[in-house]
Amino acid sequence: MSVGLTRMAPDLPWLPEPDDWVGQMQALSSGQPVNPVALSRLASSNLDFVRTAALDRAVMTARAQGWLASPPHACRLAMLGSATVSHLGAGIRVAGLRRFMDVEVYEGAYGQYWRDIFEEASSLAGFAPTAALLSLDPWHLTAGLPPDATPEQRDRALREMLEHIVHCWGGLQDRFHCQVIHQLPLPVFAPDLGANEHRLAASRADFLRRLGFALRELSDTHGVDLLSLDAAIEQDGCALWHNRALWMRAKQEISPVAAPAFGDRLVRLVTAKAGRAAKCLVLDLDNTLWGGEVGECGPEGIDLGQGSATGEAFLAVQHYALTLNARGVVLAVCSKNDADKAMAPFEIHPEMLLRAHHIASFRAGWGPKPDALREIAAELNLGLDALVFLDDSAFERGLVRAELPEVAVPELPDDPAFYPMRLADAGYFEGLTVTRDDSNRAASYQANRQRNELKATHTDLGAYLADLGMEMVWSPFAATDLNRLAQLSGRTNQFNLTGRRRDREAMQAVMDDPTMLGLQFRLRDRFGDNGLIAFAITRIDAPTCLYIENLQMSCRVLGRRVEEAILAVLMAQAQSLGLSALVGEYVPSTRNGLVGDLYPRLGFSQTSMTPDGGRLYTLTTDTCEHSYVPIRIQRADA
Repeated sequence: MSVGLTRMAPDLPWLPEPDDWVGQMQALSSGQPVNPVALSRLASSNLDFVRTAALDRAVMTARAQGWLASPPHACRLAMLGSATVSHLGAGIRVAGLRRFMDVEVYEGAYGQYWRDIFEEASSLAGFAPTAALLSLDPWHLTAGLPPDATPEQRDRALREMLEHIVHCWGGLQDRFHCQVIHQLPLPVFAPDLGANEHRLAASRADFLRRLGFALRELSDTHGVDLLSLDAAIEQDGCALWHNRALWMRAKQEISPVAAPAFGDRLVRLVTAKAGRAAKCLVLDLDNTLWGGEVGECGPEGIDLGQGSATGEAFLAVQHYALTLNARGVVLAVCSKNDADKAMAPFEIHPEMLLRAHHIASFRAGWGPKPDALREIAAELNLGLDALVFLDDSAFERGLVRAELPEVAVPELPDDPAFYPMRLADAGYFEGLTVTRDDSNRAASYQANRQRNELKATHTDLGAYLADLGMEMVWSPFAATDLNRLAQLSGRTNQFNLTGRRRDREAMQAVMDDPTMLGLQFRLRDRFGDNGLIAFAITRIDAPTCLYIENLQMSCRVLGRRVEEAILAVLMAQAQSLGLSALVGEYVPSTRNGLVGDLYPRLGFSQTSMTPDGGRLYTLTTDTCEHSYVPIRIQRADA
């Protein structure tokens, strides 16, 4: 009897169909060197579970033979659960390759999650995960619910299961200090009562709904990230994600045909935790934000607005872009148009939701779009891998993918009514939290445009910086800013002195350690508040020095001498503690060459090397010379 593996499955429609699949697979197996960029391009195709598994096998063979260079980012992900998870690894690893990440997967044995988490000698301890997924199947979760349960019995079973789950979370966090992800249960149970299922205390379907609501609240309290498949199941139908026959035979909660889509959604959370979610949505204009070609029909002739099905569809695209912008995603424009004609709808069309002040970088011209995207990334101080490019033209999408494989380029359907959902399904902007600085980020990029305009009126950099009226406010780490500190640590690559990153729990540990001193810095000027833009993690090595374990700063404020102001604060802290020196560490990485000379430039002298290739620099308090910095420095509670 068939178990339904040949039926339709969740796919990845925002990815293009693979080009010359057979030829690319043969090349991967040819023994010739394969670089991570080419591999990411191959993985960034709409692959079903059969091709995903084939690619995973080929990659593992190529890596074992030494033909394949590892991607620049790495993650050790543990899959722990009450159901079978061994069939999900390929989809997870291929999803990692799609994001230039080497994901090593630990596949917990069926039903052995408790032993993995709590036994000292478990094999999970040797794996040392950086992220762990806890996935408990619906039957396991509802095992304590009697078939004739009263409301009191249901509530007790719910309470006991929640306590069990929270205990597992704590075990993972305490032992491994890793990102903990909890998969919410799939809605696999048929209703026993019907539309008013919530009135039946013994309903397993209602029990799972109540459990899901409670887990959402508890996850906030305990710093756990949730993998929710609710939206995908509502869109696809549960039957595409869960095969009841395979559950009976192999205890697979997630159907194998859904493994690629499952892996993609899981890896998004790992990527977001590492600060590597996309940051900027770059928009084409003609037939992407409005219907028609503005250069031909003028702003009054474009199709946009109420009363037209197509015009309302484009309004929905703009509304979704504004929603992303409101939570911190930067918006840019890349269009083949005359600049004045391209800008006209933003300024005069009455139905436009997006206006010029929403756009942080505007590129309209007739040159190749890959060149314009490079310019946008440079202007915004973002890596190319932070950009998502939305364009209705298949030609332009293909060109950008070929020349800039780091840029995410979703496939778009023919009808613009489906653009927002396609972009949402792709998950490029997956987030875990929303901080105050996220909400202000878009405004800060707009303010940067004003700063650049002011800069253009000055011929002297010092006069320009003085004219900005900058004020830096610093304080020890604050509990209310831990999410933002962890986010800044994960996202900052260029101005990261050691390349190390700390999550929320590690930032909390700095606050709790009396030998550590964590300082955070905010910057504002005449154009607005840049928010929390830097932090320093230091260790008090009495009686001699304040050791700077790491210093990270947002690239949005580069070139404003903020690092010199931070040094002044650190030196003042060292002096107030009776210490005689600052010691800073720099560990070269592939992305932090920008700050390779930071310590010498600030007056430090190199004193030694570290075992991992780092360099130690020292600046004594009696030799530190304070130069004028055009920034007013103030402690937050002063």
